[in-house]
Amino acid sequence: MSIQKVNANQITKRVMEIAKKLGISEILNKYPYQVSGGQKQRVAAARAIITNPQIVLADEPTGSLDSKSARQLLESLEFLNKKMEATIILVTHDAFSASYSERVLFIKDGRIFNEIIRGTSSRKEFFEKIIEVQTLLGGDLNDVL
Repeated sequence: MSIQKVNANQITKRVMEIAKKLGISEILNKYPYQVSGGQKQRVAAARAIITNPQIVLADEPTGSLDSKSARQLLESLEFLNKKMEATIILVTHDAFSASYSERVLFIKDGRIFNEIIRGTSSRKEFFEKIIEVQTLLGGDLNDVL
């Protein structure tokens, strides 16, 4: 943010806001070797979203997070998408994480197998549609998202 010439007070305010939202306020003054893998992952997510980017590439962003931390991160990405109009490209095997999306592409054997769009469905309804497509694919469910 310094490179973008954001003033120091604004940087501090934004860092504290994002840290609180992702539950990492207590580790801001720690070294990487002093924090858990999940905390490192949340710090990486905070660094990715703090500048309100136009696009975020996220590869299994909730992979080593507990359910509360995963939900916080997914809600932050959802906010970034809906309110800040950022494009989020999220790769995941997790149907719960995928249910926060507006559109899901299913990849099988290196090709797009299916696509579903959330539309007016609730997140729960969209989750059920994702599970339904996974079931239709057959085979190992971990290979479909």
